[in-house]
Amino acid sequence: MPRAPRPDFLVIGAPKAGTTALHAALAQHPDVFVSDPKEPKYWLCDGAPPPAWRGPGDKHSQQEWIWRADRYFPLFAPAAPHQVRGESTPFYLWSRGAHRRIAEDLPDVRLVAVVRDPVDRAYSNWMHLWSDGLEPEADFVSAFGREDERVRAGWAPFWRYRELGRYGEQLAHLHRHVDPERILVIRYRDLVDAPGATVDRVSRFLGIREGQVDSIPRDNSRSFVPPGWRPRLFGPVVRSGARLGQFAPPQVWRAVHPLTLGLLGDHRDAHRPRLDAISRQQLIESYADDVGLLGELTGQDFSDWLNPESRGSFAQRSATVTRLADRGADQVAKVDRADREVSARR
Repeated sequence: MPRAPRPDFLVIGAPKAGTTALHAALAQHPDVFVSDPKEPKYWLCDGAPPPAWRGPGDKHSQQEWIWRADRYFPLFAPAAPHQVRGESTPFYLWSRGAHRRIAEDLPDVRLVAVVRDPVDRAYSNWMHLWSDGLEPEADFVSAFGREDERVRAGWAPFWRYRELGRYGEQLAHLHRHVDPERILVIRYRDLVDAPGATVDRVSRFLGIREGQVDSIPRDNSRSFVPPGWRPRLFGPVVRSGARLGQFAPPQVWRAVHPLTLGLLGDHRDAHRPRLDAISRQQLIESYADDVGLLGELTGQDFSDWLNPESRGSFAQRSATVTRLADRGADQVAKVDRADREVSARR
């Protein structure tokens, strides 16, 4: 009998922690069907439209939420009979309401939670919004400190730089609704450092073949827009355009928005700076207790997140991995040449 169209797995978290990269990698697996769009956000809603968030660009973004069941479940209808079906909405890990709704309506679903150093995640989150011209605060630490004020003003969850990274609290709540055996927690660093092995781990968890995917596509990081006169002058123009975007279809806004970003300058080749150790140290205290809780819940060691030195963005980490691999290959080649020279002299 044909299966009812519904997801078999959800990639649930966290924003800016590699969910897009994992989604793209799983999309290459012949035994997997993933939804288009990647982030329907259906389980954030409760049979009603999303709340009227009031942050820059929030109302435009809400137009793309799929909150109706008659639009959500058909997303999975095209899957082949042998494929597991899934979607990736990172905010599901954060949302307590989503935990309850998922448990009630998808009692057998498997959940993959992707987590990243919470300070690096928050910095990447801020950089995403800043580079999109939506974040009005040019200093990350200052923006981080304004979270409570923004929550009271009704800004959307993506602006919660601190709260989105408290994975221990989120996972503890999720465990009240979903059997921990149906939850797999993987690390951003493993996606970058060992992509093939990490996808194989996810594949085992989902009950599908291993060895089908050996690389992770580059994530959706933004080019860096340096603070200066252009963001100060044209940032309000971009944010005004984002407010107007709520009155246009999403495809129109996606075509127009890159044009407005051109006002901020051409920074396609600019690389975002790593967060300095002093700033990281200031913010680590917001997470120390939660990092310990996450370790207790998962049996994994996350103490490296308490280090004041950042390991950088996806691109920076990937470059480091490539350099180390090349260095190792050079060493092997040198040893091989030396062995051949010794053999020739003999």
